[in-house]
Amino acid sequence: MKADPEATLVTVEEPGMGRLEIFALKPEASVLEALLREIFSEHWDKVQFGPLIQGAAWEIEASGPPQKIGLHDGYLTVDFGHWHFHICIGEHRGTRHDPVPPELAAHRRTSRAEFYRMINREGTPDSWGLRLLNGRDEQQITIFLPNPFLSAEMKFQKPDWTRLALWDHLRRKYLGLAPEARDRSGSRMIHP
Repeated sequence: MKADPEATLVTVEEPGMGRLEIFALKPEASVLEALLREIFSEHWDKVQFGPLIQGAAWEIEASGPPQKIGLHDGYLTVDFGHWHFHICIGEHRGTRHDPVPPELAAHRRTSRAEFYRMINREGTPDSWGLRLLNGRDEQQITIFLPNPFLSAEMKFQKPDWTRLALWDHLRRKYLGLAPEARDRSGSRMIHP
């Protein structure tokens, strides 16, 4: 995967999430497909995922690797056997007999993809992830990456910086960014 030479850090304040440092990805289907295939095929046992919206946080854990990942009509399907999900990451047209209007296709498709780290009131990162948003800036999915302040069982712990390995790997591979000392500057997780 070719790194993005234009990857830049943007800081935003978001209601309910607080301050986020965002590293944008190009929302191209080929990039998103490769990224999501890697996460769900190779790292399914390290992440939690689901929508993170006002009033709801779905932190789903897969019980095993997906049985199938496929792309059809712009939708990536990740099938875990007894359940699956679809996410529109590419060109979506519908069928010849039931075409999708261009404005609806644009609404459904990922228009923003970004790695983020949440910054607590002490000014240090304490949560890391990836999120995709559609053409109306509605969240499609958040993928919560391993957190050094939480054990694999989601119990608070002293920082285990090895749990940032996936964050470091994905940023290097998809953005061309090296690990940063800033990610290892906090001493605890602080909820807003």
